[in-house]
Amino acid sequence: MAGWPTVWVLLGRGAGGNFQMTSLATALGWPYETKHLVYNRFSHCPNLVLGAAAIGVDRRRSTPLLPPWPDVVIAGSRRSAPVARWIRKQSGGCTRLVHLMHAQAPLEHFDLIITTPQYRLPARQNVLHNTAPLTRIDPQRLAAATAEIGPRFTDLPRPYTALLVGGDSSSFLLDPATATRLGREVSAQVRADGGALLMTTSARTPAAAGDALLAAIDCPRHTYRWQANDPQNPYYAFLALADRFVVTADSASLVAEACMMGKPVHIFEWNVRADAQRGIKGVLRRWGEARDRQPATASRTLSPSARLYDRLVYLGLIKPARDFAGYHRALQARGLVSTLGATADGPVRRPLDDMERAVNRIRALLAERGAPRDLRERGDHRPAPRRAPAPLDLASRSRLGK
Repeated sequence: MAGWPTVWVLLGRGAGGNFQMTSLATALGWPYETKHLVYNRFSHCPNLVLGAAAIGVDRRRSTPLLPPWPDVVIAGSRRSAPVARWIRKQSGGCTRLVHLMHAQAPLEHFDLIITTPQYRLPARQNVLHNTAPLTRIDPQRLAAATAEIGPRFTDLPRPYTALLVGGDSSSFLLDPATATRLGREVSAQVRADGGALLMTTSARTPAAAGDALLAAIDCPRHTYRWQANDPQNPYYAFLALADRFVVTADSASLVAEACMMGKPVHIFEWNVRADAQRGIKGVLRRWGEARDRQPATASRTLSPSARLYDRLVYLGLIKPARDFAGYHRALQARGLVSTLGATADGPVRRPLDDMERAVNRIRALLAERGAPRDLRERGDHRPAPRRAPAPLDLASRSRLGK
């Protein structure tokens, strides 16, 4: 629509990042297009070397990137950063760059970085530190899932505890022993409450861990083993009907979605995988943890080692090990989560407002840089009709895996 900012969303292969980007674009209420990018071997080069370039994109398999160039590009993570910068270069510097999660490129090249605690980005004016990943839960989809799938377990006793299971990641391994412990601990809580368990695995749940988990559960239950593109996936019904949640520590997005339901959320924690503690990864993890223990305040500055760490992250020369403990602490500070086995369910004190904060920052960014006249003159920012993206099935994706 003429007069409204136009937005491109650069989609990659990560379902979780794609969902965050399209959720943000939808919340903005401006016309947007999704650009599906497939990357080639050049995308493995460091972003500091690539600069503003699209050489890492497989043009034959990707959506064409052609003028007219957009007012805003929303991208996420490492491989899309050089492409976003290339688009701005083609636009003569007019396109604003909004980047999610991390960039592994000098942060000064982006108008706004929207990140969360686990990525350990340094504090800068163009970095928005949110509490949780950007996500949207469609109330209509919750209602539809409740009506269609909810009757399957209405004979189970209340309260319902929904167990949302992630799996293997760069930071965690869900082995059968850990899955067995999870099943036993959750079962004990459910039996103590006199209710029932609603359990779902995910695409990242190893088969052996799923088997061990099911074998360890010994309470009233309705369980689901994840299947790709399954219209009968009960995830949304679980979100809508659960009285409390237990979520494995490996998935930032699963935790965020549970927190949006306004119910108690418990985190099942276990140790970071052993190989993440060794070699270069282990060194960077320990360095990042040491940096986190030295927060800068008005009366105390960072140590030289911590300043060096921040500088290397800022330049994109190192990728910080993801800090899930820091993410969980941020949620705990808002009264949204507790560790599984906590004695009481605390009240929800401060619901997530990350999407609102992100939208407001982007609107302010365009106002500062000279937004289209129609946007500046309209004070209500009512959404314009927009081109719908290809549907992203939250129930059939890998439960974000982030």
